[in-house]
Amino acid sequence: MFDRFKRRSFLQAVVAVAATTAFGCSDDETSSDAGEKYFPQSVCSGDPRPDSVVLWVRAVDPDNAGANTQVRLEVSTSESFSSLVLDQQFTAQAQFDHALKVKVTNLSARTTYYYRFTIDANGQKYSTVTGRTRTAPAAGDDVPVKFVFASCQDYIGRYYNAWQHLLQLNEDLDFVVFLGDYVYETTGDASFQSVDGRGIVFSEPEKALRQGTGLTAFYAANSLSNYRDLYKTLRTDKVIQQVHERYPFIITWDDHEFSDDCWGDVATYTDERTNEKQTERRRNAEQAFFEYIPMDHGASNAGAIDINAVVAQPTRIYRDFEFGRNLKLLVTDTRTYRPDHLIPEDAYPGKVAVPAEQLDMVLPTLPEAVQAQLQSDMFAYVNIDAAELAPYKEILTGVYVQQAVAAGLTPDEASTKAGAWVSGGLSLFYVNQVLNAVNQAREAAGGSAIPLIPATGAPRGLAYAHMGKTGLFGIQGSRYVVVKPIFDLYAAIKYMGSAGASEGIFGNEQQAWLQESVQADNAWKIIVSSISLTSMVFKLSEKADVPDPTLRQDFYFNVDQWDGFPTKKQEFLKFLRDSQVKNALFISGDIHASFASVESGIPALTTPAISSGSIKELAGLAVIGAGFSTGSTVYRYIVTELDKSLKEAHPGMEFVNGDAHGFVVLEVGGTEAKAAFHLIPSTEITKDYSLRQPSELTAKFTRRDFVIKDGTITSA
Repeated sequence: MFDRFKRRSFLQAVVAVAATTAFGCSDDETSSDAGEKYFPQSVCSGDPRPDSVVLWVRAVDPDNAGANTQVRLEVSTSESFSSLVLDQQFTAQAQFDHALKVKVTNLSARTTYYYRFTIDANGQKYSTVTGRTRTAPAAGDDVPVKFVFASCQDYIGRYYNAWQHLLQLNEDLDFVVFLGDYVYETTGDASFQSVDGRGIVFSEPEKALRQGTGLTAFYAANSLSNYRDLYKTLRTDKVIQQVHERYPFIITWDDHEFSDDCWGDVATYTDERTNEKQTERRRNAEQAFFEYIPMDHGASNAGAIDINAVVAQPTRIYRDFEFGRNLKLLVTDTRTYRPDHLIPEDAYPGKVAVPAEQLDMVLPTLPEAVQAQLQSDMFAYVNIDAAELAPYKEILTGVYVQQAVAAGLTPDEASTKAGAWVSGGLSLFYVNQVLNAVNQAREAAGGSAIPLIPATGAPRGLAYAHMGKTGLFGIQGSRYVVVKPIFDLYAAIKYMGSAGASEGIFGNEQQAWLQESVQADNAWKIIVSSISLTSMVFKLSEKADVPDPTLRQDFYFNVDQWDGFPTKKQEFLKFLRDSQVKNALFISGDIHASFASVESGIPALTTPAISSGSIKELAGLAVIGAGFSTGSTVYRYIVTELDKSLKEAHPGMEFVNGDAHGFVVLEVGGTEAKAAFHLIPSTEITKDYSLRQPSELTAKFTRRDFVIKDGTITSA
């Protein structure tokens, strides 16, 4: 009888053999069973077009790992390779970690092709498993197009049960769209990753960024070798190998391919305690992505794609695909060109972001009730640099320095930041709270209280505190949990003042390309956005049982996604309506939740994560971290009743599930699209179902079907 360890090893070996013989295409002269030694990440394909596709392999001889590897690529319309459309030698170069991408051209439209790579080693031929791919239908072909879209496949401590279920379904797909977070750059960040189960170990940890301290310490990828290790390790998973072997992928990136909540080449780990502009790190992340992702690069000719040429060019991964008459797929990049988050992570809560002269310009356009609120004492502010307020400025500066040092800054760093932030217009709503805290400490020590600053005659403006910012450094009130109405007003004013640059998520060139491309004649124009278009609002303003009146407001949950670009979002949606773009549809990922909603007349679908922690799990950690117990009303509305709360706040929300993993199957025809959400509870993600009976996994999945037609989404 097997003991537990030996039984697990035996089952894994069986799974490995099953994966390597998925299409049973090795011949007498080659061995795919033994080929894993030379092709440890198997094969994959991507960016299918009517006449071309990109094929990928990593070929390395472990006995001579520093040398280039010569491989033979065979492509055929026959699973037996009885006739070849390509038979050519290529070199997997050591300088690219032995990753090889080949663009195969002169193919026939909507045709299934089989491919394999072989290597000669010690007089023996070794083969990859046989991959299968499919080209796109020809322009004008009136055929339905079916594909899967998915995102967020954290490897750490989790398993790809969603991908395994897709294999069980054996759907006849044209391709898979992956919406970003293909890898996660950290090796065990306990704030959102599991610290148990399987993990990733960097081959050169000394080159990584060490994060955290003590038992909670982990690494973030930094060097090229670090980022390569992420892809290499993930792609040793047998389940994901089989999905790649079976279907071509169209992939964009989001943030974790580089760094969490990044913008351009700037990371956010320290919440602006330090300058995190990391150009070299970003370049390393991009090179590993280009090496391991089977994508074309626009100007690539037939044959091996030159990674050096790709990396040397200005970054561009946005691109479009045409699948016959019925689908134009527009793959966007929402990370490379975006500006900083509208509320800086190091924003001083009391700092006035919209002074009176700017606020007064828009006040007449607002409802009378809103005008009255904005003219209340809550929005009063003073110029703290006024001579008569010098004693107050000294106190506020001292408190700032004390808090900044406690947050990890040196006294000199804290003083420099205090000089920049504790100046100019400061909100009395915040300033007087600080003074009250100082007075309590003084009175406890037997001292006298400092008079608060009166609001009489003071101008009115919007400060970061009004948007939910409470601390000097952090994500609350900057990237997450932001007061919606004040943030929207602030965003609109800043948008006008910057000629749109403050929310330029696409950059000028990509936006021009998108606006032109989306007006194509295809029946459906599907916009691939790594971040979710569906608005996530908690309408606590109507919850009388929330005890703290400052919390009885409407909050955006996450403004790192499209909610953080509210003016640009509405402007682009208006463009689609005004241009009469028929059957525009957004598909998104990133937020680890399932949504089907209509956003200002435009349908939007968001896929859950393949394996990353669900939004309900992450919201629970955030709410508890903010000091609210599981029995509090805040916890109930934001966590326990998350789905209900989000749907109540969004009249266009047809479906929401914030606590499941899975993927979406989408089929588009001439007049309607059909979406099927395949969902598994988040509690199942740490269980490796590849070692169990297939029926056990099937029983865990549920399915929700919807029809998208004429700008509406209805349950099927």
